[in-house]
Amino acid sequence: MHNKAKKAQIEMVPANQKTASEEEENEEGEDLTSGLEAEGRGTWKHAAFHVATTIATPAAYAPLPFALASLGWPLGVSSLVGGTLATWYSSLLIASLWKWNGKKHITYRSLAESIFGFWGYWSIAFFQQVASLGNNIAIHIAAGSSLKAVYKYYHSAGTLTLQHFIIFFGAFELFLSQLPDIHSLRWVNALCTFSTIGFASTTIGVTIYNGKKIDRKSVNYSLQGSSSTKTFRAFNALGAIAFSFGDAMLPEIQNTVKEPARKNMYKGVSAAYSIIVLSYWQLAFWGYWAFGSQVQPYILSSLSDPKWTSVMANLFAVIQISGCFQIYCRPTYAYFEETLLTKKPTSHFAPRKKLVRLVWTSIYMVIITAIAAAMPFFGEFVSICGAVGFTPLDFVFPALAYLRARRRSQNNGRFHVCLQLLNFAIVGWFSVVAVLGCIGAIRFIVEDIKTYHFFHDM
Repeated sequence: MHNKAKKAQIEMVPANQKTASEEEENEEGEDLTSGLEAEGRGTWKHAAFHVATTIATPAAYAPLPFALASLGWPLGVSSLVGGTLATWYSSLLIASLWKWNGKKHITYRSLAESIFGFWGYWSIAFFQQVASLGNNIAIHIAAGSSLKAVYKYYHSAGTLTLQHFIIFFGAFELFLSQLPDIHSLRWVNALCTFSTIGFASTTIGVTIYNGKKIDRKSVNYSLQGSSSTKTFRAFNALGAIAFSFGDAMLPEIQNTVKEPARKNMYKGVSAAYSIIVLSYWQLAFWGYWAFGSQVQPYILSSLSDPKWTSVMANLFAVIQISGCFQIYCRPTYAYFEETLLTKKPTSHFAPRKKLVRLVWTSIYMVIITAIAAAMPFFGEFVSICGAVGFTPLDFVFPALAYLRARRRSQNNGRFHVCLQLLNFAIVGWFSVVAVLGCIGAIRFIVEDIKTYHFFHDM
């Protein structure tokens, strides 16, 4: 495999010596993959910004203390640490498959097709859409909740509801959706990465402050509810942890990175996970320590004093979420544009392409906003999205893809055998997690629907 990749790199035409057909294609703008550039321009730092933005969102790690409370200290800590290491490893596997057969794979779908064929393409397309849609519904709810919390701080008697703020956030995301591609979001995502650090630092500090004010003898760490409730909460927590490491866009991000793309992606992923470890683990552990089994599904809801710091954390959350939302829109936008613009060349900034983007992004945004406003059950959307969408994409598929690609290379060394065993273990365990997380999430959604009405102001 390595010899093939090296040969392919040697045979590549230099960027400043493009063929006539390539120049003609660039002039006509026939790249119809929603701004997935033919030539990467980003550095490893840009890759780190994109990866950190797609994974380390407040919507992802704010539920982690509640997940630990649903599992207890031993199982909760081991699940969190295991999930971190497994997804870090899986992300490096996906990065290693860049041009694995000598051909650049600019989307998750095309990578899956190159390894597994027709069914690989459509399976990944399905899981990616579930992950993208579910993630954006969940973070839409989180953004609305954070905006409402800020509003209530300044206008405690205000009449605006959660649904109003969900609509406001949707309108802002529609504006950002007109940016042409992922690379054009690099400075947005740089700001989002710093907001991630700001959110984590603020929330961890306020959590410790609140935890010290509470009578520590009154904090209970035992699992709550009946045996069946404990079981389903544990299932739900596994889905939430899987969601917290969700990244369905790694090949799309790697496509924005300049050569050597594989090496730059390794560095970008590792830098992003360094931020993730520092933020995820501390927030999860301190949050559970501070509030025990009474911690809320969205950690900011458990914080009380000082109120201005909660406002600051909520603002950081909204800024960060805005960039993450955009990254996860892109597979859907790509499908729309590939379908509507195929065989109809148009320049990158042509009025027709802009109109198509505006129409379909508006339809997408209306659907996402309507679902988020109608069913604002944040914790359950997080879990079902993690179980059904992110677990196959971030745990199961990378291990299977690497096994299949390496089998074709006929490398049977001792190191390869060890990797095979590790990958089979990851596939087996996280397939079980996907099923259990889905069961737990569906059960709690059914319970929430019995308790709350549609468009409930949570």
